[in-house]
Amino acid sequence: MTTVTLAALQMECGPDREANLRTAEALVRNAAARGAEVILLPELFETPYFCKDHSYKHFELATPLESSPAVARFAPIARELGVVLPISIFERAGNVYFNTLVMLDANGEVLGIYRKSHIPESPGYHEKFYFAPGDTGFRVWPTAFGNIGVGVCWDQWFPESARVMALLGAEVLLYPTAIGSEPQDASLDSKDHWTRTMQGHAAANMLPLVAANRFGREVSEQNTVTFYGSSFIASHTGELVAVAARSGEDVLTVRVDLDAARRYRQNWGVFRDRRPDLYRPLAQLDAADRPGRAP
Repeated sequence: MTTVTLAALQMECGPDREANLRTAEALVRNAAARGAEVILLPELFETPYFCKDHSYKHFELATPLESSPAVARFAPIARELGVVLPISIFERAGNVYFNTLVMLDANGEVLGIYRKSHIPESPGYHEKFYFAPGDTGFRVWPTAFGNIGVGVCWDQWFPESARVMALLGAEVLLYPTAIGSEPQDASLDSKDHWTRTMQGHAAANMLPLVAANRFGREVSEQNTVTFYGSSFIASHTGELVAVAARSGEDVLTVRVDLDAARRYRQNWGVFRDRRPDLYRPLAQLDAADRPGRAP
């Protein structure tokens, strides 16, 4: 039996980068002390969510991969604790900027990077101003504790992302996230929709899934966003097995049986019965010229 303990960390991200790194390290150590082996921090946890506004000054927050403060800090911690740590950073690659996930294995080795594929643009979430679309494709890494696939925040709204990672051999799906209120309409609350969407990815692909979000009210020059926490872990059937509150630091841990999930996928037959020959419209932005389109 192959089991692994997954952890979702929830934290507030203030203006002091070093303070955020200290908080993240304390939460990682807490999770490891509880037996966690794969530990997920929120998206871009080093700083406030700077994409609330269009501001050129925020490009100064980006660093090259080789000089990332977060990677430099957490690679030795991953090795010390023997844990897998996906780290979300704002990457500067020459003249291009990416929202990048760095996969640290349990020996501290950088297994590779994933650059966020889907880049949102909406009030309070102006990521297209900062990030180029990812050029890595979706990634799955064979880590010390199983094959791990990671999407970043907006990726989680696209079922194609989860399915591709499943087809690449993922045994666990991870989604570091920064999501909260909508500045243009205070009556909108996407929390339940957000949760159900990812429960669907877990259920449809029969993979355990971890989502780690920040919490807290962040005020910028033009917008205010209240991030709603609610980090969670879902089982391979989509059941919520651990959920954090809308605010407050939290460390969620759940032990999952990867072999049991694998047998479930085999027995259910979803991957056996797929029809890739019918899915060609998925490769087009507009399938207007495809047979079967409604008039």
